[in-house]
Amino acid sequence: MKIPEFLDTNVLVYAYDVSDPPKRSVAQGLVKRAVAGEIVASSQVLAEFATTLLHKLSPPARPEDLITILDTLSPIRLVATDHGLVRRAIEARATYGLHFWDCMIVAAAERGGCEQLWSEDLNAGQEYFGVTVVNPFN
Repeated sequence: MKIPEFLDTNVLVYAYDVSDPPKRSVAQGLVKRAVAGEIVASSQVLAEFATTLLHKLSPPARPEDLITILDTLSPIRLVATDHGLVRRAIEARATYGLHFWDCMIVAAAERGGCEQLWSEDLNAGQEYFGVTVVNPFN
């Protein structure tokens, strides 16, 4: 089954960050679609999400609350990180000059068969390996 969209970490973080209600609302809509199986993410996205909530939000999330959130997000189809994905990320780095962790996101979106990558961090409208970045907050 092809899932045409990929959810980047920043969108997932906004869904749980109360500091920007307009972005939170948009992000929550995308997360609901991901939980419903319409949007894919990666294991990296979940790890970055957990790190951000535990260490960068003010106040930081409590571990028990984050575990509950992750359980809620468990239906999201995830692209796993493996040798081939890391290799493709290095190819993305060579081709596009992006930061390595962004290349991992691009490689995961490509592997997931995605046509769109929902992200605020990458250049909206840019295409990487056939995956087009869309900023959901514009």
